Amino acid sequence: MSKNQVGRSVPRLESEAKVTGTVEYIHNFELPGMLYGKIVRSVLPHARIVGIDSGAALEVPGVRKVVTAAEVRTVTAVDYVGPAFHDQPVLAIDKVVFVGEPVACVLAEDPRAATEAADLVDVEYEELPAVFDEVAACSPDAPLVHERVEASAMFSDLKTLSDRRSTNVILDYQLRRGEVEQGFAEADHVFENTFHSPASVHTTMEPFVSLGEVGDGGLITVHSATQNPSIVQIELARLFGVPENRIRVRTAFLGGGFGAKLYPKLEPLVAVCAMLTRRPVKIALTMDEQFVTLTRHATTIRLKTGVKADGTMVARHCDVTWNTGAYADIGPRVAQKTGFTAAGPYDIKHVWIDSRCVYTNLPPAGAMRGFGVPQVAWAYERQSDIIARELGIDPLAFRERNVLRNGRPHAAGTEIRGAGTEEVLAELRRSMRWDEPLEDGDGMVVRGRGVAFGMKAVITPSTSVAIINLSGDASCRVYCSSVDMGQASDTAYAQIVAEVLGLRTEDVAIVHPDTQITPYDMGTLGSRSLYHMGNALQRAAGEVRDQLLAYAVEHLEIPLEDLDLADGAVVARDGRRMPLPELVAARFGMQAGNVIGRGEFTPSYTKPEPDTGQSPNIAAFWMVGGAGAEVSVDTETGDVKVHRLVVLGDAGRAINPDVVRAQLTGAAVMQLGMACSEEMSYENGQLTNAGLAYYKVPGMLDMPERFEGIVVEFPMEGDAPFGAKGVGETGTFAVAPAVANAVENAAGARVMGLPLTPDRIWEALPASGRPEARS
Repeated sequence: MSKNQVGRSVPRLESEAKVTGTVEYIHNFELPGMLYGKIVRSVLPHARIVGIDSGAALEVPGVRKVVTAAEVRTVTAVDYVGPAFHDQPVLAIDKVVFVGEPVACVLAEDPRAATEAADLVDVEYEELPAVFDEVAACSPDAPLVHERVEASAMFSDLKTLSDRRSTNVILDYQLRRGEVEQGFAEADHVFENTFHSPASVHTTMEPFVSLGEVGDGGLITVHSATQNPSIVQIELARLFGVPENRIRVRTAFLGGGFGAKLYPKLEPLVAVCAMLTRRPVKIALTMDEQFVTLTRHATTIRLKTGVKADGTMVARHCDVTWNTGAYADIGPRVAQKTGFTAAGPYDIKHVWIDSRCVYTNLPPAGAMRGFGVPQVAWAYERQSDIIARELGIDPLAFRERNVLRNGRPHAAGTEIRGAGTEEVLAELRRSMRWDEPLEDGDGMVVRGRGVAFGMKAVITPSTSVAIINLSGDASCRVYCSSVDMGQASDTAYAQIVAEVLGLRTEDVAIVHPDTQITPYDMGTLGSRSLYHMGNALQRAAGEVRDQLLAYAVEHLEIPLEDLDLADGAVVARDGRRMPLPELVAARFGMQAGNVIGRGEFTPSYTKPEPDTGQSPNIAAFWMVGGAGAEVSVDTETGDVKVHRLVVLGDAGRAINPDVVRAQLTGAAVMQLGMACSEEMSYENGQLTNAGLAYYKVPGMLDMPERFEGIVVEFPMEGDAPFGAKGVGETGTFAVAPAVANAVENAAGARVMGLPLTPDRIWEALPASGRPEARS
């Protein structure tokens, strides 16, 4: 009996619709009588709002209303939203805290009129002192971004958060394992380094876009490009003080998300505007506006590591400061969940970690592909190479000596299971031909190679729920709130369901998230979906399967143990078979009825001890990713060219190998930009390089000549659906340090901050490596 849907590179189910342009995106969605909104934004990083004059704006033909915080408060029950802290107003109340903060919203009959009028809204400010650097913001003397903020109780792993006042530090996480000072005393060498990574931006092809409307009975419907409609529904219900069934949030395919479209963004504003006008209201941001909506955290990371003479790491103290900008968003979770992995994928006896999340007067920072791991991996993998080179040890051999193996405890106290750490390093050695010499450079152009790898814990705990409906003709519909934003989750889910029910993948249709129809899902984020929703789907499909087999026992009079589902039929050991449509018709007396299954999944979790961060069960699974790079460096200019890039990821068992490879290489390209060119530049809180004309993302000419995505299969046991785990972020972990390690190998340039721009590389060249020293 063939069951071969899982593990097969099935073409994406939506491929034809995307190619022909018939696929739905919220950006293209319109409603009759719709108004267009344009946001008026702050021009100062920290200031009191003295007054707002909208008179000139209201005179522009087609303008219907200018909304400010005063109008917002007439329809809302609370003033602030936010997943970790309730700190972000729909529109600025009394003061602004970053350049670009929404202050007012112009509503007009067409977008041009709204844009023209927004420029005419006159806001008078009284400027206040501001702070931009994350380390400076920790000082007791730093200007306060917020006098007081209220903690949210949305997520169980963040219930330790408390209201904060008179400080910019909103989370101060610590992990204590062993005695780190004792470890340093026992070490033969101690290395101390400070690493920096800047703020960067998601630059999704589809912008932030939401459309709100108020329907019969006061139902508030928001059509939005969001990654977690269930959470947005909960927050909107709290904002308006209504039951969740009075809020409907729906989405379609997303043109990219990468973490930017998580939690409330434009949804509260379009809902408020629709409530005030009783007309549909659409707001779509420009690319430039993305830069002031959400960013990746800038970080300062200090590592102190004690090492034995043979290269064994015995102690590490990690001090990580995350710049979460003016509003917390999900920054505290990044600081906590990624904070406990800051020591790296290494088996170190003594580990202390301090990870803090701080407010500054910059645009908010939140989730971005990798959820902070690219920042901490940048630090620990750069230091791994520094240590290895200083001790005269092969960098890959150094990692192999210290790697955290299955069965050993992580620094957080959880025993590692199902993580392909050794397998990724072994494949990295093989695929990079590490034991073979690298070809020499030419004159002032020198060549080198480097490797790196990283590890991430999946967000735990979280919940996914799914419903499966098998119709009378045996076609199948899946109801779940995972969002397909290019990662082909629709296809992978259809493969899982088809495998359980003995159907073809093409027989399974996915109903896109709509909180009136699809059940709860925490969100499409953090590489959690395949594992969590995959489990829920496997269980829901199992319920359908059990019912179908029970019908077959009744109608065929064959023992249950002799029956299975395959090829769209019930099949018996003796060769008899009954197509599923006939079986359902036999059950209901005609082609009618439905066979429905429901599944839910929440992994087990043990909350860490508040003082030590120790937990015997801190993560449902671990992701492991590696990268190898071959580069050339022009020592006259500092220019670096990546000739070869290999990115590897532990996928457990690959549900769809081609999709996994695409995820790995796509993530690597994104991280290549962070490594080599992407950096948000500020002057006194004002972004100076907004827009793709000034902010350099990788183009086709930046692609490596040889670019490989390698799937490492190390199937998980236990709850993992068919042994699979998510890989959407795995390709981001190691690219930047692998390229930087290759640059140091080639030219001796020890760069400690990203991106690896020519000027940074040239300034880091040792005196002996500069052209004047060679002439």
